[in-house]
Amino acid sequence: MSLLHDLLEFNEQFVASKEYEKYVTTKSPDKKLVLISCMDTRLTELSTKALGLSNGDIKHIQNAGAVISHPYGSTMRSILVAVYMLGADEVMVMGHHDCGFGALKPEPMIDNMKARGITEETFETLENSDIDIKNWLKGFDSVEESITESVGKIKHHPLMVPDVPVHGTVINPENGKVDLVINGYEEE
Repeated sequence: MSLLHDLLEFNEQFVASKEYEKYVTTKSPDKKLVLISCMDTRLTELSTKALGLSNGDIKHIQNAGAVISHPYGSTMRSILVAVYMLGADEVMVMGHHDCGFGALKPEPMIDNMKARGITEETFETLENSDIDIKNWLKGFDSVEESITESVGKIKHHPLMVPDVPVHGTVINPENGKVDLVINGYEEE
């Protein structure tokens, strides 16, 4: 059986036994926070449990490195939706130590893309379209600097209301310890 079928089979039992009832909540976050964290599998539950958060408490956005890479990309749009439409009035960006995205070098990833069938012509087309694929795929040197940069992009976004505190944190994926990098209350 395939992974998809295994998942769907589990889902049938989940619904039939009404397991979903313990997760019922509203669209708006109870604690009025939007959390941006890395998509690292170690953080799927750890990033929220380490802060004492439960289902329904926050809006949780996960991407590679918890990075705001473009001021008008989907992550920033999601933050703005959470603030203006879903009741979030604080933002927390949470990076983590030992981040795979931080160590990401574009060349091996491009080599893997080519090995899986992405043609050289595709890369030439991107380059001729002024898309710097190597820079786009490049990780970061310091998680603290990356978090500081992402917090700044959110806080100073022209569509972000200035009174929303934007915090920056770094979590240890081995034990869940969260260190404060930027206290959004003090940045106001």
